[in-house]
Amino acid sequence: MILADLHTHSTASDGQYSPAQVVQRAGQAGVEVLALTDHDTIDGVEEAVQAGKTLGMTVLRGVELGAKEARHLHILGLALPRDCAPLARLCRKLLDGRNERKYRIVDFLKEKGVPVDLAEVEQLAGGEVIARPHFAQVMVRHGYVKDSREAFDRYLDTEEYQRIERFKASAADCIAAIRQSGGRAVLAHPCQLKLPMEELEQLVRRLKEAGLEGMECYYPEHTPQMAAEYAALAEKYGLHPTAGSDFHGEAVHPDRPFMPTALDLEWLLR
Repeated sequence: MILADLHTHSTASDGQYSPAQVVQRAGQAGVEVLALTDHDTIDGVEEAVQAGKTLGMTVLRGVELGAKEARHLHILGLALPRDCAPLARLCRKLLDGRNERKYRIVDFLKEKGVPVDLAEVEQLAGGEVIARPHFAQVMVRHGYVKDSREAFDRYLDTEEYQRIERFKASAADCIAAIRQSGGRAVLAHPCQLKLPMEELEQLVRRLKEAGLEGMECYYPEHTPQMAAEYAALAEKYGLHPTAGSDFHGEAVHPDRPFMPTALDLEWLLR
């Protein structure tokens, strides 16, 4: 059993810290095996891997992909090889969709009486991925909302917001790109889907048929009862249980510190 955190984010997408800083801070928190899983990009993984080698930590290349079937249906790709062309092609399409969406977010917020300067958002993001947390941080900076949670609850995670959502691939296509690239596909934070257990099981069955290999059973929002139910569901369908903090940094998600969790990772590390 190894203390692992297999769901984290850096400045390569919408996190607060650089990939190397994420690795360093994870090590200080007791994490022995870390996966960097930025949204729709693998641009930060090599920096993280090199930082892990310097610190004597095992760092896995990873990614988090949003699927089109549901707002919070996300697939993690773990243990990616250095060269993963099919996944890189999908990430390019997803990033193009994000870059096109940023203009619609500006217009949407303006309609709501929240004028946000895109140049300021881009400067804050500092990279290719422009994500909703970047908009939320700028909204907090100018006093439109008291914190990022309010920005999402009132504007960026509402039913009305969905009309400007970006391009997403199907869950099956996300899994295929990960598997074809040599990685392992995992269902992220099942609690966020807010499905009754019977409907979640139907989804898990379909994703298993598409090549899913794991489920994030241990997550900050999962109660002990939920974690036990998800672990039982994973066992029923032959999926490996994983754990992840969804760490972004305290300035982005103060309620998600690193979460080193004892896991059997032979299937990922062999």
